[in-house]
Amino acid sequence: MNRAPLATLVCFVSLLAAGSALGDTVTTQSLIQDTPSTPLARSRTAQAANWGLTEQEWSRFERIQAGPRGFWSPNLDPLTALGIEAESDQARQRYAELQVTLEAKRAERELAYQNAYTAAWTKLFPGLLPIQGMASPASTSSPAAPRPALFVEDQCPACSAEAQRLQSRDVAFDIYLVGSQGEDERVRSWARQAGIDPARVQRRQITLNHDRGHWFSFGAPGPLPMTFQQVNGQWQRLH
Repeated sequence: MNRAPLATLVCFVSLLAAGSALGDTVTTQSLIQDTPSTPLARSRTAQAANWGLTEQEWSRFERIQAGPRGFWSPNLDPLTALGIEAESDQARQRYAELQVTLEAKRAERELAYQNAYTAAWTKLFPGLLPIQGMASPASTSSPAAPRPALFVEDQCPACSAEAQRLQSRDVAFDIYLVGSQGEDERVRSWARQAGIDPARVQRRQITLNHDRGHWFSFGAPGPLPMTFQQVNGQWQRLH
């Protein structure tokens, strides 16, 4: 009996079985990747929970930001994006209430830390004006009370006059010295010659900041001084 064809047949059947098993493995792995136990799914669940959202709502937020809204407003938070693009008044109200609750908690924590920071600064550096190291203009603002961001420069009488005007209105605002080159004393010197009230700086009703390129990120739209304020998540020139 010729055993070669039989051996060939056995080998062929074994390969088919192996291929079938491999196919089953790939299918199983594909299914596993879509289950909530994977790191990606867990990450999405955690991110959604941080904002009080469901996974479906988080997925919708990702779709919104992948579309025109992401181009128009690339840095929107999930609640604002979902609220703006809400498909019903009920959904819009839900996102508004979630955001108000979250912002209230954030403001409470930030105020507590601000008080601790002010006390620490007064204790360690009495009489020295604090210079903020903020990552973005007016980062201590809240949607309920946005703070104007005043951009100024050295040797600019109009800048000092505008700072005095805002100070006289008794409003909280943030000053950014363009071209400070990261030198704290340069910012303090500007504040002294502009007549900025040290007590209000200590209480952080007025903050002194290095510009760090923010002015140019706005496109440097004209001569200084220039005042901006956040309106609906967007920076707008006041005058």
